[in-house]
Amino acid sequence: MAEIRLFLDKILEEKKISRYALAKATGTQYQIVDNYYKNRVERYDKDLILRMCLYLNCEPGDLIKIVKE
Repeated sequence: MAEIRLFLDKILEEKKISRYALAKATGTQYQIVDNYYKNRVERYDKDLILRMCLYLNCEPGDLIKIVKE
């Protein structure tokens, strides 16, 4: 079985950036960033993905991946 999984937690850990700092920098509510961080998102906001990628200097494929189990 395969699923789409977010890896925002790993990227933030690697870059030593807090969820609060990301929320503030992207103009997003902390709770929304927290949902992405905890992989609780069912529908992805492409504008938010863009803002996060620009701030984190990464590609969408770094944030969202297909994981086969």
